[in-house]
Amino acid sequence: MACGGEGASLEAFDQSLYTPRHAQGFTLTTTAEGHSTLLSTASPWQGAVEPTRLLIHRNGEPLPKGFTGQVLEGEAKRIVCMSSSYIAMLDKVGAVERVVGVSGIDFVSNPYVQAHRNEIGDVGYDGNLNYELVVALDPDVVLLYGVSGASEMEGRLRELGIPYLYVGEYLEQHPLGKAEWMIFVAELVGKRAEAEALFVPIEERYLAIAQSEKPTPRPRVMFNSPYRDNWFMPPANSYLVQLVTDAGGEYIYTDDGDNRSDVIDLEEAYLLASEADLWLNPGVIFSLDELCRRYPRFADVKAVREGKVWNNNARLSPAGGNDFWERGVIEPDVVLSDLKQLLSAEVDPAYSFVYHHRLK
Repeated sequence: MACGGEGASLEAFDQSLYTPRHAQGFTLTTTAEGHSTLLSTASPWQGAVEPTRLLIHRNGEPLPKGFTGQVLEGEAKRIVCMSSSYIAMLDKVGAVERVVGVSGIDFVSNPYVQAHRNEIGDVGYDGNLNYELVVALDPDVVLLYGVSGASEMEGRLRELGIPYLYVGEYLEQHPLGKAEWMIFVAELVGKRAEAEALFVPIEERYLAIAQSEKPTPRPRVMFNSPYRDNWFMPPANSYLVQLVTDAGGEYIYTDDGDNRSDVIDLEEAYLLASEADLWLNPGVIFSLDELCRRYPRFADVKAVREGKVWNNNARLSPAGGNDFWERGVIEPDVVLSDLKQLLSAEVDPAYSFVYHHRLK
């Protein structure tokens, strides 16, 4: 615990350790004289109005006056990750061996985690969490996420005295913003400088593709597939639409400007799909025959007739975990390269797709 009573106020943590160029949801600050770091998540979940904070406490400095956030004593050596994307971030900076617990190990693609299944604990999911295992793993910090509110784990972790930190990368609207969160996570393990250096070439490659020549006219893109007679369309300001736009495509749906997915009926979805040049990410489907059997009404839309249906599930764990949502988060340049190719008039036969494959 902290020594020497109360220190400076939170306002004294006004020295930025890193200024995000794309991410909107985090800050890393310190004081002019101090060694401790304040990690703040501006939007820990959709609709959150207050940031959540964790202080990496160093050199026995007094805690900030009135600080009610989480406190981590020095670097995190043992980490529980409640999202697989956090594992990818730690792996990228060479700290994956610090992962001692995960949520849903069967759905994690990371090779280190799969090779150490006997040592890494699976703590379960919201609604079915194994807190005895969480305690036994003795984590220095648990990396959480919230959807429409605080994580179910938050209250119990407070009771158990286990520090936690919200990582809000999934709320970012730009793919580079999502990837930039690895710098935030890397601060926990003392590898922020390494993460910054790793991010630079990712950013450069992404921007080079985004600024390259686009096809004319731009191919119109339809997303997703039915779910219980409804069709969820990503908002126009989402990172998926940003990826398609930067790759040279045009999102076929016009939304109301909200930042949440819209639900449309199957009739509207059919009309949109009929006009689309390309259909992207149609669910857990691997062939055109399977797509037509499952959604026979859509068998005659243009993208199906012309064989221009692509899915982002080329890299799956044996249990069905999709690496697009794991390592793909920190490889937006690779994802964009895939999309650039599949949107082109003629796909280069020498190109090796990483996250996407054409349904045949």
